Amino acid sequence: MESSQGDVDKLLHILEARETLKHGDATHPIFDDADHLHNTIDAIDAVHARDTLAAVRNMVANPEFDGSFHYKPFEEYPSTGKRRFSDLMSGRWAWKQSDLIAHDPETHGSMVVPIILGADKTTVSVATGNTEFHPVYMSIGNVTNGVRHAHGEAVIPIAFLAIPKVAREHADDNAFRLFRKQLYHASLAHILEPLREGMAKPVVMRCPDGHWRRVIFEIGPFIADYPEQVCLAGIVQGWCPKCLACPENLDDRTAAPRFRDHTDIQVESFDAVTLWDTFGTVADVVPFTRHFPRADIHQLLSPDLLHQLIKGTFKDHLVTWVEEYLHEVHGKAEAERIMDDIDRRCQFADIEIPERIASAPTFPGLRRFPEGCKFKQWTGDDSKALMKVYLPAITGHVPARMVKCIAALLDFCYLARRPSHDTDTLQLMDEALARFHLHRMVFIDEGLRPDGISLPCQHALLHYVSAIRLFGSPNGLCSSITESKHIRAVKKPWRRSSHNKPLGQIIRTNTRLSKLAAIRVQFTKRGMLDSDVITAARIEAGLDEDLANHGPDEGGDVMDADGPCADSTVTLAAVPAYTVDVAALSTSLHKPHVSSMIEQFLYNQLYGDEHHCADDVLPEMWPLFGGNI
Repeated sequence: MESSQGDVDKLLHILEARETLKHGDATHPIFDDADHLHNTIDAIDAVHARDTLAAVRNMVANPEFDGSFHYKPFEEYPSTGKRRFSDLMSGRWAWKQSDLIAHDPETHGSMVVPIILGADKTTVSVATGNTEFHPVYMSIGNVTNGVRHAHGEAVIPIAFLAIPKVAREHADDNAFRLFRKQLYHASLAHILEPLREGMAKPVVMRCPDGHWRRVIFEIGPFIADYPEQVCLAGIVQGWCPKCLACPENLDDRTAAPRFRDHTDIQVESFDAVTLWDTFGTVADVVPFTRHFPRADIHQLLSPDLLHQLIKGTFKDHLVTWVEEYLHEVHGKAEAERIMDDIDRRCQFADIEIPERIASAPTFPGLRRFPEGCKFKQWTGDDSKALMKVYLPAITGHVPARMVKCIAALLDFCYLARRPSHDTDTLQLMDEALARFHLHRMVFIDEGLRPDGISLPCQHALLHYVSAIRLFGSPNGLCSSITESKHIRAVKKPWRRSSHNKPLGQIIRTNTRLSKLAAIRVQFTKRGMLDSDVITAARIEAGLDEDLANHGPDEGGDVMDADGPCADSTVTLAAVPAYTVDVAALSTSLHKPHVSSMIEQFLYNQLYGDEHHCADDVLPEMWPLFGGNI
């Protein structure tokens, strides 16, 4: 129905008159006029979301994931005998959640599908309106880390969260901040609501190998930078979302971990002021994970290599402190001369970078900065490239302890970025972090950090080793994945839009891209994309009969038989050909070891994997089978 402004005003007057007759006095109208009505509607915060159950169903059934899909958690022990952590399903968290599912008779035997989430606000235009979007991405933990990084449909946008706006005078109002956080968590809970039933009752789904399995969903790791983690965990800015370390002493290794039950007891036992000051907990914020079973947001926050290590500790902290040291010790003029000595014209976010970087020789995997690093905005790849050449560039211009400090951090960073870890690499990470903390004191001794160093990004490094044991390698849960998805899901669609109310156009573009990706999978599966367009045209025109007669589904070892064509039929037996008793079946088949063969088969199905089978244990360890077939 469409009405003019005058018609809307007339309707509002009629409603006001009805209320007056009903109550006997002139009550205030619902809306003053049509403009008031339209402004109220426009002020409603809208959340755009997909059906997450349908999205997960499509991802689990994608045949392109076959061969890179884990159907069950696993513990990997290579020839060294030391456990290896790589993909999410190799970690302790997936194993523990599967145990919880197995102990429940309703879900026993189901395949666990961890739901990996990621959220990151992004700005697409600063000069023309500061247009912001807040997309939410989803993946499943069964695919390998390599697929999650490389495959376009392994991480998909599932929602665009509302970004509440308010007048400047109310921007710092506590009530508005609380509303914004409550809206954030309520939106996530609503987006994931279609999956909640599947967390308690198995859902039958088709898998990449074509088989159908019973599936149980789990809220898995959440990929987020520190500001997003603060909102997700419902904590005060400056506190750690994973432990109770105080902001003044974040490097306290004795701080107790945060967990769901403990936070619930805190909220029930203390007032809001005590929670804020003593525990760093925001009393009125209920994390979205409370609405789902077996989900603890404090545990599920994953390490963030990009913002905590590469951009945070290295670029924003150490590189900044090095320049501050040069200005503090040598004065502005001499510091500029030193910086000119090691840098011609390059700047690193207003920080001078050595000329030695510009003079670095060409080498595979080593990025050159021939004109320095005068970038106004640095990407993660820029920072990673700088890490490779920064250490030798500053040697001789800063104290040896500073060089050792940065070297220790680089050791930790390169170890953390490995695609797989074992107990040896985790021990090396602990040693590198201890060296970093030891040599980091040079910045305090030189007066650059007189109040000490207690920064959330650097404190987060303390949780890396335990997180690797839980979730596998951090490179599969890094915010660089969601950052790269911004380009395809947000920024390119925004550029194609008219820029007038672009969100609907962005969503339409993403919908069409998803449909194109889905149909491409089906075309590939049917062999329709095996050749190029010229070959297809020749076949269609009848110019290449050999190719036309040899489709992709034709068996390579099937040969024509001489003689006339004959119709063939297959008829199933009405009753089993053999008895269901194992002993009688052994006698009928003249196979006395059928019973042991069945027990061997059962052992391989229940406990076997690529590194372990029934032949590796004594027959007494095989499960006994005394039933019928």
